[in-house]
Amino acid sequence: MGKEGEIRQKILQMDILDAVIGLGPNLFYGTGLAACILLFRQRKKKERQQQVLILDASCEYKIGRAQNELLSEHVDRILGWYRDYKDLEGIARVVSLDEIAKNDFNLNIPRYVKPQTYEKVLTVHEAARQLEVSAKAVSAAEQNLVKIFLKEAF
Repeated sequence: MGKEGEIRQKILQMDILDAVIGLGPNLFYGTGLAACILLFRQRKKKERQQQVLILDASCEYKIGRAQNELLSEHVDRILGWYRDYKDLEGIARVVSLDEIAKNDFNLNIPRYVKPQTYEKVLTVHEAARQLEVSAKAVSAAEQNLVKIFLKEAF
């Protein structure tokens, strides 16, 4: 473990880290990297001692041209998750210091919070049906273009 790891270990052993909040990319001028907020408390509430809230808020932002933006609705949602301080699938997980120690004091968010996936996996039958519908739509569009072209040509 390098110096950074030793610092993380000491901070965690002091039990002053309350939460790790991962933000989306390109929110801060001059860097496209995703930022992370570490929330520290000198004295943690009794029910929060010996644990850390790991929160993945990386999808909470508005895409901008030059820079992404956190809107007040995003901030409110993130603050709500922090205040709730409970497990929320794909978003947040309360992790014990023992578990973090077993992971060599690594605070990498995906290690503790499995990202949500919104993709629906299609069956072969559904995919074939969608392909057939799309092929029919392409054929109809081509026929329409031919009619328009012939009408303009003559």
